[in-house]
Amino acid sequence: MAQPEPVRRGAKVLYLSYDGLTDPLGRAQILPYLVGLSERGHAISVISFEKPGRPQADWDAVRSLCSTAGIDWHPECYHARPPVLSTLRDIWKMRRSAERLHRSKAFEIVHCRSYISALVGLRLKRRHGVRFLFDMRGFYVDERIEMGLWRPGNPLFGLVIAYFRKREAEFFRSADAIVSLTHAAIPRLKAMSGATITVIPCCVDFEQFSPPSDGERALARHDLGISGGIPVLGYLGSVGSNYLLDEMFSVFAAFRQRKPGAKFLFLTPDSPDYLRSVAARHSIPSEDLIIRSVGRAEVPRLMPAADAGVSFIRTGPSKLACCPTKLGEMMALGIPLIVNGEIGDVEEIIRESRGGVVVGRFDEDSLTKAVEALDTIGSSPEQIRSGARRWFDLSDGITAYNSIYRSLGA
Repeated sequence: MAQPEPVRRGAKVLYLSYDGLTDPLGRAQILPYLVGLSERGHAISVISFEKPGRPQADWDAVRSLCSTAGIDWHPECYHARPPVLSTLRDIWKMRRSAERLHRSKAFEIVHCRSYISALVGLRLKRRHGVRFLFDMRGFYVDERIEMGLWRPGNPLFGLVIAYFRKREAEFFRSADAIVSLTHAAIPRLKAMSGATITVIPCCVDFEQFSPPSDGERALARHDLGISGGIPVLGYLGSVGSNYLLDEMFSVFAAFRQRKPGAKFLFLTPDSPDYLRSVAARHSIPSEDLIIRSVGRAEVPRLMPAADAGVSFIRTGPSKLACCPTKLGEMMALGIPLIVNGEIGDVEEIIRESRGGVVVGRFDEDSLTKAVEALDTIGSSPEQIRSGARRWFDLSDGITAYNSIYRSLGA
């Protein structure tokens, strides 16, 4: 009788994140992977930086998830002020905590989420021989410049930009493995590094995000105060400087012109007053807006109140590596989308899945045609969801990370 194959032990991993696990992003794009990887046998410790003022319920939920999954969580306090100096202070805290943990746990892999964490991870590799996994998340320097956070003409930020350009080259040159969110970024990455590059987009838990029954959708619309068959265009997430809010209100104007009485639904943590002020510039009355700030668990319940979704993102060099979380989540719910091109793999995803319409320009005629085309794509919610699963299934993402851990660990 054949003997069962022995179970390989997992790797001892230190996961470093300058994003917080209590943030919506942490709940959506960090914890689900780590829980799955812990279930695969990997021993994971996490250092994250948590924003002050997060609700106690978020802390309790994260602690419970980590405890149940056997994840060793070490939260630190994130500082935003003063610029640059506060970040230097946090880097020092991350470095000190990482060194302390390594002395007791002897990590085999340091998994670094983006550039700030990579500063600490690369130091661990050089000092202790820990394998360095650079989970880049995007071209950080380009993104900060495009968002207006780092101004090249400012002497201080000029020094910061030059410093991170130099360190960026070191990260790619020294990484034992690299994770990219998109295939579109691969040519640029290959020119910078000889390491193995794995594409893992912003994945979605398809069990949590599933198309609702007719009754569930009706209840969601009732809870949002949307009556009958009123058409609804939806937006999910923050509306910061990366996003083209004016252009999204322009497409809503075209949507409302074609579908009289339509509403614009925002599930967002951002200010309702700000959204209403931008709407007013487009002659859209505040009563046409439905704005809710909701917890993570409420998103898959309420978002299906929308008939279609929109996501317009500012283009630029950094966007080669951009994978909007909202894209996979809305498509997993079976919601067709209007999006713009030149954003990572978005155009290819929408085309292959027949999950919506891609616009190349934001003039009135182009947006009107996009709204018209949305009614003719002919894809059912199930077809859109099936197309999204080929790109964004969380189980595939966990499997890919597990393969990297196995290749780098014992």
